[in-house]
Amino acid sequence: MDSSRSRPFLMREHEFVAMMALLQALQALAIDAMLPALGVMSRELAVNDPNHRQLVVGVFLFCSGLGALFPGALADRFGRRRVVLVCVGGYVLFSLAAALSPGFTVLLVMRGCAGVLSAGMIVMSATIIRDRFSGDRMARMQSLVSMVFMVVPMIAPTLGQAVLLFAGWRWIFGIMAGLAALVWIWVFLRLPETLHPEFRQRIAVRVIAGNMRTALLSRAAIGYVLGMALIQGALFGYISSSEQLVAEHFGAGDRFPLVFGGMALCMAAANLTNSRIVERYGARRVSHSAVLAYILVGVLQVVLALRPGETLWQFMPVMTLNLCLMGFIGANFSAIALQPFARIAGAAASLQTFIRLALGSALGIVIGQAYDGTALPFALSLLVAGTGALLLVLYSERGRLFRRLHGQVQQA
Repeated sequence: MDSSRSRPFLMREHEFVAMMALLQALQALAIDAMLPALGVMSRELAVNDPNHRQLVVGVFLFCSGLGALFPGALADRFGRRRVVLVCVGGYVLFSLAAALSPGFTVLLVMRGCAGVLSAGMIVMSATIIRDRFSGDRMARMQSLVSMVFMVVPMIAPTLGQAVLLFAGWRWIFGIMAGLAALVWIWVFLRLPETLHPEFRQRIAVRVIAGNMRTALLSRAAIGYVLGMALIQGALFGYISSSEQLVAEHFGAGDRFPLVFGGMALCMAAANLTNSRIVERYGARRVSHSAVLAYILVGVLQVVLALRPGETLWQFMPVMTLNLCLMGFIGANFSAIALQPFARIAGAAASLQTFIRLALGSALGIVIGQAYDGTALPFALSLLVAGTGALLLVLYSERGRLFRRLHGQVQQA
């Protein structure tokens, strides 16, 4: 039995899910609200290369990965609540600083600093969930959080577009800061400490390095972490280049926020479905099946991209299916990877988030910069990411994936 279940926790499930989702959603807001403004921003700040505008997203994501290394170890010593408050407070300050940036380089620096702080919110959300739950129940909770979290990508581009209608792009950063300030107040008033006293770790290089080494060398976990990094890399590549690919290449224009939001809505529905089925069928069975389907969809994406004259209405349904499959992969991969580390949940969550975000964002930048006016580079990245994720999962499962799936189908 998970020891967390014997500890009193006064916050009800719906409030807990909403709070954890909003902690993660602040990072998504910092990415997706920018998308409609990238063109305006680059023109006002005299950015010459059109692909350089993607760095407003890419630098933020890459620094989020780097920043993920630190908060877990601090939270294992000082508690989750203090780290959350510091990270959200820093996010507020650097968002305001970004709004006042006089040039593109300064803007990227402020975005990088905000990214470092936002990593703590992602790490702490996963760590707090691990403090409270384990196994397939943890995967269910991750899916519920992801479902609520996906509301932000649905509305963020529309929010950014609405701001541009009435004010300049700098106000987008001001709104981000204001929303984060409200979350800070909510956390301060309502979030109790979830770190088990008996799991408290010392702040010592040897202890921290040992905990991270344990998490890194766990074969049962590392394949899932690296596999998710590949799939997130393809997703980040899509996000970085989506304005150019969807709005410009496929001609969505002002409909881009609606298209982007509609895809996110479908992804949220997939996370809801996952939360309903994962405790019945198991996180491994669901996510393994989704990876195989993800590869098949990747093949279809490549075939469509190779055909002349691919349209938005051919691209969008297949891309939506791809995002839906991620809804059955992400939460389950994260739960499986974090499951072995109850005593060092903070350090393990930090390391795993660092790997996913740093590797994923670096791949996303490469994929985004490879944009050549067609959907082919992105389609190829989906196929490569899915195939690589399958091989990495096979490594963690010691080659037992297909036998496991066959046995589960027979039992069903």
